[in-house]
Amino acid sequence: MPESAGQQILVHDVFFTLKDGTPENIQKLIDACQKYLKDHDGVVFFATGPLVPDLNRPVNDRDFHVALHVVFRDKKSHDVYQTHPLHLKFIEENKPTWDRVRVFDSYSNRY
Repeated sequence: MPESAGQQILVHDVFFTLKDGTPENIQKLIDACQKYLKDHDGVVFFATGPLVPDLNRPVNDRDFHVALHVVFRDKKSHDVYQTHPLHLKFIEENKPTWDRVRVFDSYSNRY
């Protein structure tokens, strides 16, 4: 952890690949993200949505259906979120639909 990490925001990016990536299933997961994950203490930014189909450059990673972006005020807020009952309920209800989940956590300066 960087020496100044306590003063940096924590960016939590999650990319879900579904077992059955139909438009309906993609929307169900987006709706579940919004229902369970957006209103937690310490969240300074929240967004979720589908892969952009027409951005298909060689550098684009297209191995996902739904992206979730949550920016936390600090690591402590992230850690509380991870064990919050709503986050755990989200996992319980949606995990059976996931083929693969990739999580990218990083510190960032706020500009």
